[in-house]
Amino acid sequence: MADTITLALTKREEVGKNKVDKLRQEGLVPGVVYSKGSEPYNVTVPQKDLVKIYELMGTSNIFEINVDGETSMVLFKDLQRHPFKNQILHFDLFLVDMSEKLKVTIPVVLEGKDDIKVQPSNLIQVIDEIEVECLPIDLPSEAMVNVSDMEIGDVKEVKDLDIANNDKIEIFIELDEAVATLQEVQEIEEEEVADVDAAAVPTVEETEEDAE
Repeated sequence: MADTITLALTKREEVGKNKVDKLRQEGLVPGVVYSKGSEPYNVTVPQKDLVKIYELMGTSNIFEINVDGETSMVLFKDLQRHPFKNQILHFDLFLVDMSEKLKVTIPVVLEGKDDIKVQPSNLIQVIDEIEVECLPIDLPSEAMVNVSDMEIGDVKEVKDLDIANNDKIEIFIELDEAVATLQEVQEIEEEEVADVDAAAVPTVEETEEDAE
């Protein structure tokens, strides 16, 4: 789990499209905080603060929120972006009980992919993310495997990930599933490209005659 970072939120009473649009015009992003066994509540946060913490924490790191002086630990549940503007429209958080296990999807990172010794080669990532369950204190931000020493035909499997040997983390995928493979670069041979028969291409005169 990453170091704790605090995001200050403000509870909001404004609901409905018009009121929420006004908040966005003021540089605030509306959101909802969910928790197990409790009613969700509405909040706002300055967009610049939300962007900063999201870029740092992503969806798989636990961080702290401060709502009117009360602190809680949370994870991002969802984040909605504008389809073409550089703007976050809405976000959802859920409260984390540090004494209960939680199930989270974390990204799979191929370490050393720019240092693969066999070149030319084609590295194919088969699995981009993986679902795990553990106590919040043991939650990894990513699952990593080093691929710099791979040879052509090699396959890195789930059992090769750095989290695979951690008995505090349960992985919800078979350990022999492929994570990445290294293959030869496939070149297109010239003979596979059919030559165009110039005689078969109609001339301007022939095209005009057909049109008459």
